Amino acid sequence: MVIIDIIRQNGDFGFEASDANGHVVRIDTSPETGGSNYGVRPMQLLLMGLGGCSGIDVVSILKKQRQDLIHFSMHIEAERESGVEPSLWKSARIVFTMGGNIDEDKAKRAAQLSMDKYCSVAETLRRGGCEISWEVRLEPGK
Repeated sequence: MVIIDIIRQNGDFGFEASDANGHVVRIDTSPETGGSNYGVRPMQLLLMGLGGCSGIDVVSILKKQRQDLIHFSMHIEAERESGVEPSLWKSARIVFTMGGNIDEDKAKRAAQLSMDKYCSVAETLRRGGCEISWEVRLEPGK
């Protein structure tokens, strides 16, 4: 069982979420809706979870394949539904950027395995109707 505690810490909507290990994330809403930029918006946090989940998968797979991964980053752009409540993510685009001595086919396969098989956050978003697309960019000099 996972336990998360949420405590209001700042203004009306500034919360701190913590897990049983003491890791803390600040959450808030936008100033336009009464927040104060105290933390990440909840829906952005979901995309960060997508990045973390998939990033762990990809790096783990590449390590098992004995790829020399020196640099790894992800860029995620997403769009929400408009004019409806709740407003779900309708699309997300992920760019995996990797540097080092990496075989391109192995890098693409690692990303594909994460997106289609291992990443629970990606599957959660897909079941909510989000279309997820991705690409891999290699930067061998980094």
